Parts: sequence; C-alpha cells; structure tokens
Amino acid sequence: MSAPYHIDQNPHKGNRGLTRAWHAAKNSWCGIVYAFKEESAFRQELTLLVLLTPLALLMPISPLEKAILISSLVMVLVVELLNSSVEAAIDRISFEHHDLSKRAKDFGSAAVMLALFISALLWATISLPIVIQSS
Repeated sequence: MSAPYHIDQNPHKGNRGLTRAWHAAKNSWCGIVYAFKEESAFRQELTLLVLLTPLALLMPISPLEKAILISSLVMVLVVELLNSSVEAAIDRISFEHHDLSKRAKDFGSAAVMLALFISALLWATISLPIVIQSS
C-alpha cells in the first residue's frame, strides 16, 4: 500500500515565506512555554540566564565578552531543549527500560552537563580577573 502523500506533498510543509516563518515562530514559542511548564531543569537554567544577564551587562568588559557570557547561557537552554526532545521521543516509543533508550538519554544529559561546563568556564575566565583586580 502506498503512502497517503508523497514526501514532497507533506501537508505540514505547505507554507512558504512569511507564513512559514510565522508558523515556525508560533511553534518555537509553544516549545519554550511547554519546556518552562514541564521541565524543571529548563526553569533552573532559565533562572541562571535571567539572574546572570544583568550582571554580564553591568560588568566592565567588552561588548564581545558580554555577548559571549550571555550566549553561553542561551547555549545551555538550547542543549536542554534538545535533550528534552530526545527524552520525549524515547518516552513516546516506550517507557520500558532498554539499553539504547538509556544510552540516548544519558548522551543528552551529558550534552547538557558539557554545555554547563563550557558556560562556567567562560564565566570564570572572563569574570575572575575582574573580581581579583577589584580585591
């Protein structure tokens, strides 16, 4: 039996131009709202972003360094969203324990940990000299 539509006729891919961008933006916003409501790790990492962004903006550092600090925190949120996506897809397939499911979830968790490590390293590298200099 053939598929109900050809891959080029995917009913979810019919929008073009500004309509596509509008629908993509709505879907992205829904994803952020859902992550905020359902994922405690996302809320914790978003709290870090909200608390540390003003600090980065107030520090006596270059605009590039400010962008690096803030971007590193946004990167953590991006990786957390990807990790949550993997977990949701695995859970949709089955809640049954499987070594490959565990491996996929552990990979996602490791990615978040590495993103947090990179962010902490950047914050320490850029802000510690300022703290030491002001002491």
